[in-house]
Amino acid sequence: RRWGRNQSNGTPAAIWQNGGKLSIVSADGKVIDDMRDQRFAGLPFVVGDGANQRIDQYRKIVEAVGDLAPRIKAGALVSGRRWSLFSTNGVEIRLPELDPEGAAAGFARMQRDYRILDKDIVAVDLRVPGRVEVQLSSEAASARLDSLSRKTKGKV
Repeated sequence: RRWGRNQSNGTPAAIWQNGGKLSIVSADGKVIDDMRDQRFAGLPFVVGDGANQRIDQYRKIVEAVGDLAPRIKAGALVSGRRWSLFSTNGVEIRLPELDPEGAAAGFARMQRDYRILDKDIVAVDLRVPGRVEVQLSSEAASARLDSLSRKTKGKV
């Protein structure tokens, strides 16, 4: 196989999206070629400026979620500092800058214990150590507000 003009001797390690462009990158982050077809679709998918240089860290984070790994479709490097994972059902898992692997492992335990990814949520924020914030979907938030207002009306 002959690679395009951005030829590198590396083996394909990930698909990197940056500025709307998809590229195949090696483990050291060098662009091997543009993504032209689906034959590399099974590679890890990373997004964001500099994410191609941190593929090893992303792999460690995905390894930390254990059997939850097949439900992680992408990782986005945010501001060059921290990762957000995106699940196959669209939930964003915001990891802290320090010890993202530990937070990812903790999230996997939450999934096993509480099936958090199966709830009507759009995001889980783990950026503050010892605290978990969950963002409900609009529908779930509306239902919760309705439920709370009904409880309040009954306590006159």
